[in-house]
Amino acid sequence: MPRYNFPQQDLSTHQVVNQAKELIPLPLWAADPALQEAFNLWGNESISSIRDFAERVGSAEVIDWGWRANRTKPRLITHDRFGHRVDEVEFHPAYHQLMSLGISHGVSSIAWQHLASNQEQVPPDGHLCHAALLYTLSQVEAGVCCPLSMTYAATSVLAQQPKFNQVIGKLVTPQYDPEFKPISEKNGITMGMAMTEKQGGSDVRANQTSAQWTGEGETYLLNGHKWFCSAPMSDAFLTLAKVDGQLTCFFLPRWTPDGKRNRILIQRLKDKMGNHANASSEVEFENAWAQQVGEVGAGIRTIIEMVHHTRLDASLANASIMRRAVTQAVAHCVHRSAFGKALIHQPLMRTVLADLWLESEAATWTTMYLAHQFDQAAHAQDQEAQLFTRLATAVVKYWVCKRTPNLVYEALECHGGAGYVEESIMPRLFRESPLNSIWEGSGNVICLDILRAMQRSPKTIAAFINELSLSKGHHHLLDQKLESIQHTLQELRSWNENEMLCSARFIGAELAVTLQASILARFAPNDVSEAFCATRLGDGLGRVYGDMHPSVSVEKVLKRADGLLGLV
Repeated sequence: MPRYNFPQQDLSTHQVVNQAKELIPLPLWAADPALQEAFNLWGNESISSIRDFAERVGSAEVIDWGWRANRTKPRLITHDRFGHRVDEVEFHPAYHQLMSLGISHGVSSIAWQHLASNQEQVPPDGHLCHAALLYTLSQVEAGVCCPLSMTYAATSVLAQQPKFNQVIGKLVTPQYDPEFKPISEKNGITMGMAMTEKQGGSDVRANQTSAQWTGEGETYLLNGHKWFCSAPMSDAFLTLAKVDGQLTCFFLPRWTPDGKRNRILIQRLKDKMGNHANASSEVEFENAWAQQVGEVGAGIRTIIEMVHHTRLDASLANASIMRRAVTQAVAHCVHRSAFGKALIHQPLMRTVLADLWLESEAATWTTMYLAHQFDQAAHAQDQEAQLFTRLATAVVKYWVCKRTPNLVYEALECHGGAGYVEESIMPRLFRESPLNSIWEGSGNVICLDILRAMQRSPKTIAAFINELSLSKGHHHLLDQKLESIQHTLQELRSWNENEMLCSARFIGAELAVTLQASILARFAPNDVSEAFCATRLGDGLGRVYGDMHPSVSVEKVLKRADGLLGLV
């Protein structure tokens, strides 16, 4: 080829200016006033440990683990090189580093530490601490929070069965062991669940998996399939199968008690839109050994305890996604200028950011308060909290998860084109944002469960209304909404079934927004609660984020972001 002798020159045509900076370290505690204030109220003794964990998770190293775990998706290995069936999933090392970080700090076990030492005294803020740990970790990498959440939730079920005491001891040990070997050879274990099947999905009563008694104790052989089995490398699962046609809950380990691989055949991994670091699979059970949990025929009633806790975590995870999205949007707008001034000082952008911040604060306050009520309910004498959380968990899960995708989109748009490229975290957050609304009951399923809870146990309605009533007198719009809610719930008795079912989403949304307003009115600063009531309860409600009435003080809401502004 001919050679041309061009003079040496700098090929750059411009200087790089007016660009945002990487938000590293990520100020997960220092710039989150709602999280700090919630712990000042309900978890004083745990503040230092939560703060330290948040600082570690927000470090450059852990943020990099999150990126690496997402870029290299899990790989299914069905057979070894000699043709033997192995059914293992291979993860990027960063996934294991994140899992180890979460388990060693008690994300899955801190609420159950009293079980490790057989203490009767339940920790006063165990579920709140779990909530904060999951909330901060999920902002950096949400995928690992799925197995951590299922381990946390499964413990609540097995703890009620003395025969699983040895398993419980390994579930609550803050030690991560990724080796694929029998439970008896491990110090710490994780758990998953496998409930849905192709023909039924959320309608688990349509399950076809069968369980045949082995002739020994409460052990069975399961045959069937599961359409979704998340985190298939967990050491064991809670699953559902039919014993003589009766849906029953089972403990299903990856290894049998005699040290053989259980016949849980991983058919394929799901090619998901998001949640890439975590493996989700389709599995077949071929005479898979399992142990009965609860009574025969009480499968749904038994496993619903696990679902109750994972629904709390679904709400927390989406509050976490909201928080990270808003943090990124504000940080970007501090550094990026347009039309003569930084975006953070443009009036319309400030309005959008204030509205996003307000939604995020409401989600954080609500989920942390719900976790606090889980702690209250853990004490047997507080039946009011037990009734409240039965209904409130579904209400909060429905609404926080429904609000997340649009908030993340608006936060992405605040970045302009820079938010649409994979080098920013915004596409990853956007892909993650719908997941928890689908997991553990999609919107319709959750709203029908809200109706079911109210119909089967009117005491849950009374407990919920009593909780809302504690905020009376804080704001006139909230007082009006409380009266409206009570009137609507009284009217329900006269509605026919079709009217009630078609109104389920309306009821769920009304209960959720009123609960958020009530919690903010009681615990959050006045500027936050007043802005929320004005924008979510008043006339002319915003149709999109940033569509706020001029009477709302944008400046007072954005004052809450001062901690973040001082760090970026």
